[in-house]
Amino acid sequence: MRVFLDNVQLPAALETMRQALAAEGLDRPLGRELVPVQEAHRRVLAEPVHGRLSSPAYHAAAMDGYAVRAADTAGASEVSPVRLIPGEAVVPVDTGAPLPPGCDAVIMLEEAVPDGEAISIMAAVPRWQHVRTVGEDAVAGELLFAPGHRLRPQDLGVLIATGVTAVPVWRRPRVAVIPSGSELVSLAELGQGTLQPGQIIESNSHVLKGLIGDWGGEPLGYRPVADDRDALAGAISRAVGDGADLVVVNAGSSAGSRDLTPRVARELGEVLIHGVAIRPGKPVLFALLRANGRVVPMLGIPGYPVSAWLTFTLFGRPHVLAWQGLTPAREDTEIATLTRRLPGTPGFTEFVRVRLGRVAGRTVAVPLSRGAGVLTSLTRAEGLLVLEPTVEGMDAGARTPVQLLVERDQLDGTVLVTGSHDLALDLLASHLRAAHPAFTLASSSVGSLAGLAALRRGEAHLAGVHLLDPATGDYNAPYVRRYGPDGRVLLVTLVLRRQGLLVAPGNPLGITGLADLRRPGVRYVNRQRGAGTRVLLDQEIGRLGIGAGEIDGYGREEYSHLAVAAAVAGGVADCGMGILAAARALGLGFVEVAIERYELAVPEVNLDHPGVRLVLEILATEAFAEAVRALGGYDLEQTGSKRWVEGGDGSGR
Repeated sequence: MRVFLDNVQLPAALETMRQALAAEGLDRPLGRELVPVQEAHRRVLAEPVHGRLSSPAYHAAAMDGYAVRAADTAGASEVSPVRLIPGEAVVPVDTGAPLPPGCDAVIMLEEAVPDGEAISIMAAVPRWQHVRTVGEDAVAGELLFAPGHRLRPQDLGVLIATGVTAVPVWRRPRVAVIPSGSELVSLAELGQGTLQPGQIIESNSHVLKGLIGDWGGEPLGYRPVADDRDALAGAISRAVGDGADLVVVNAGSSAGSRDLTPRVARELGEVLIHGVAIRPGKPVLFALLRANGRVVPMLGIPGYPVSAWLTFTLFGRPHVLAWQGLTPAREDTEIATLTRRLPGTPGFTEFVRVRLGRVAGRTVAVPLSRGAGVLTSLTRAEGLLVLEPTVEGMDAGARTPVQLLVERDQLDGTVLVTGSHDLALDLLASHLRAAHPAFTLASSSVGSLAGLAALRRGEAHLAGVHLLDPATGDYNAPYVRRYGPDGRVLLVTLVLRRQGLLVAPGNPLGITGLADLRRPGVRYVNRQRGAGTRVLLDQEIGRLGIGAGEIDGYGREEYSHLAVAAAVAGGVADCGMGILAAARALGLGFVEVAIERYELAVPEVNLDHPGVRLVLEILATEAFAEAVRALGGYDLEQTGSKRWVEGGDGSGR
């Protein structure tokens, strides 16, 4: 069986698609249509448009006042005013009113002084003062917009004001989106029910249809199709019959036994690309379908959400735009400093989602999950970093261009918080955004020690830490002195929180404490090295004389309390260290081990950032406190308390 035609490099794949469409005459707009102006927002003009009427169509008063003949005001001054009798020579007018015959200027009310039966004019006025003359905005027959112009709301106003009622535009490309997979459940089918094992809520088509709309196309939606050759072929044929200009089949383009898209595409047409050297998204497919005298391009894109978004953007967007006479705008990029090493895969172009923020005058890029199924990495990303196929990776500290996924100004409002994860941080981010929409709290869970290291390198504004020093019994301050940034660091208490073992509901294994971790049959899930929870665990099991090798699952690592909770809830592990709030969030049992101080470490230099100041203000509000209490497992008596620590003695580096 032919799995992939090739592992085509991205530029070659894009060029192959472009040439194939050009050979079929499908590299240009698809046809003209006349649409009412009120329905033409964001449509692209196929022909030049001229004004039908002048705007304004008459000489109009631009101010409330008196219409006059400018010549009658000659010589007027404050010491020698000109007195005019209301009537033919001085006519009261309102803004927008036609100028009376014979008048050629307007005097504002405040510049005309009633004087008995007359009006005293205190200054001479030139002709056409405060008058909108015929055609001031546009003259009948004037070219308003050239072909290829995409109509904006203000453009519609000009068209209507000049009497244009309909405009010739390029037809919107119709793009059919066919979800494929027996495991898919549509929102309509889900209703108020729950998913069965093996079922997935079909969401990709909604993302793809949103992209089509953003690009000016007309999405055609179809219900999910089961993994059946006849069903898939029927859905594709139906889309072609519905007049689709492009058919997109989402999933089934890889090499599994249920991946039927390549087979069906070969039966209905010609497959030109199957397999592109990109990550994520390698199993992308491009074919030309031939039916009823029509040639219709087809894209088969992977089912993983990030792969679907990326491949459709790379291979679909240029052509949806070209069919409207448009070209993709040049991508806006920002030079950013990478916070950690990114290994590459020679021979592949890799697209890495990153969080972006400006710290101490430079833009830093924090890599997010590279998993093709992690759609939240797209919702949280401010940029895309591209690893070219000729590089083996990129070192931490490297300065590299990053393609922006947000407006550039948004970077100034991003507050980067790193270090340990806590659910209260998520609430803090929500409250910040609600109160101050221009600011975003962007967190990355790397562990307390790694968070302090990030502060030292100037890669974050603040870090969440909960590190107990066994020698002093103090939290965080000793670690800031040894591992933190140079200079003064403000430690602000976020919460005191209950830390313990998350166990299955009802605690079926009867786990009572850390000593049970070495019992046979107890599977543990750990936090990553450097996490405060991992440090606490290692200290406590050391005190109990338990070696890491005695714990089944000690080497299995997760990067957040919720991830640990999910592992326990999903039966992957029997227990794991985490906070009570995470246990409650997923309905788990909880065995308390310690109450710890979770603080935010803020280098003094970062206190000048307006977003950091707002974060600290919100932390002290009663609304935030109430939201944290509702999570459970927190003591807020010391929330907001501050202490200064002199960081950076380097003893722990």
